[in-house]
Amino acid sequence: MAEQSTQSIEVDASPERVMAVIADFPSYPEWAKAVRETEVLAENDDGRAKQVRLTLDAGPIKDVYTLEYDWDADGHGVSWHLVKGQMQKAQNGRYQLETVSSGTKVTYTLSVELALPMIGLLRRKAEKMVMDTALKELKRRVESA
Repeated sequence: MAEQSTQSIEVDASPERVMAVIADFPSYPEWAKAVRETEVLAENDDGRAKQVRLTLDAGPIKDVYTLEYDWDADGHGVSWHLVKGQMQKAQNGRYQLETVSSGTKVTYTLSVELALPMIGLLRRKAEKMVMDTALKELKRRVESA
């Protein structure tokens, strides 16, 4: 299994509010700069997305890929894995939410394996950049609502 990168940020909102933004895939193109399009392909019995196709355009990195999501029963976490991708061979990720005095601590864990080989140090640096941007955009979206 590929190495994972992990990063956290504190958001001034409840875990429920943070998870509501994470789960609202149709609105991702409004606030996640690299996400151009999303399509929920399948839902769980509770109405949450089970499979989502995302179209990503982050400058030199462009991809269309499908992720499958597994939502924690307590509403404080969600994990996902790659079902199909063009540039990726594997992707595993997780958002874990924890109540803290300032609101919610969001911990993002990500591991990506690209179809093209990439030196581990460069891959981890790219993962950290993606995670940093994603967490800051998530914080901005949640706190602006």
